[in-house]
Amino acid sequence: MLHKTRGVVLKYFKYRDTSIIAKIYTEEFGLQSYIVNGVRSARAKGKIALFQPLTLLNMVVYKKASSGIQRISELNCSTPLNSMPYNVVKSSIGVFISEVLYKCIKEDEPDNSLFNFIHNTILTLDHQKEINLNFHLIFLIQLSHYLGIGITSTNQFMHINNSDKLEKLKELSKSDYNSKHAITNSLRRAILNDLLQFYKTHIDIAGEFKSIEILRAVLK
Repeated sequence: MLHKTRGVVLKYFKYRDTSIIAKIYTEEFGLQSYIVNGVRSARAKGKIALFQPLTLLNMVVYKKASSGIQRISELNCSTPLNSMPYNVVKSSIGVFISEVLYKCIKEDEPDNSLFNFIHNTILTLDHQKEINLNFHLIFLIQLSHYLGIGITSTNQFMHINNSDKLEKLKELSKSDYNSKHAITNSLRRAILNDLLQFYKTHIDIAGEFKSIEILRAVLK
């Protein structure tokens, strides 16, 4: 049976010579795996671009309860990203966001609130004229609530023996993506490490976050 759904691409893996398996978070079915044949062939004419991380899609998909890997009947980009692919800071934050989502989302059940949060996060990052260098920190704090491990107060970080860090965490926990906070690069890195450690403590996360090195290189 065919179903219409919106989707957000999280990651794809090469499969055989010309195909891929795409991990897409969908509005109707949660996290799904889709096999896409021939998309890496010369005849595909750049269709692989539709499967870059954080691409926003309109999809018509098959859904078989007995199959772990589904198929796509039709798809198109629902909202092209105008600045993120061409801005090194935005694209680096985007790579980090996609990796966090891929590692943390486990459920193949729909969650409209989580989907809308992810969708709005991507569009907000793309539309920002002045990039908020704390965007990824605010994202982690806000995402934690949708994953059921909500960071609600700095009491969860009382092991941190640094008053400046605790005060900034408190400010960030009450912030939106457009909030401005003066945070030094070294303190920003330290807060990121603490937030990711919090995630690892509460969620079964495989491996390390590889995109951290990219963030460290561009957020100076």
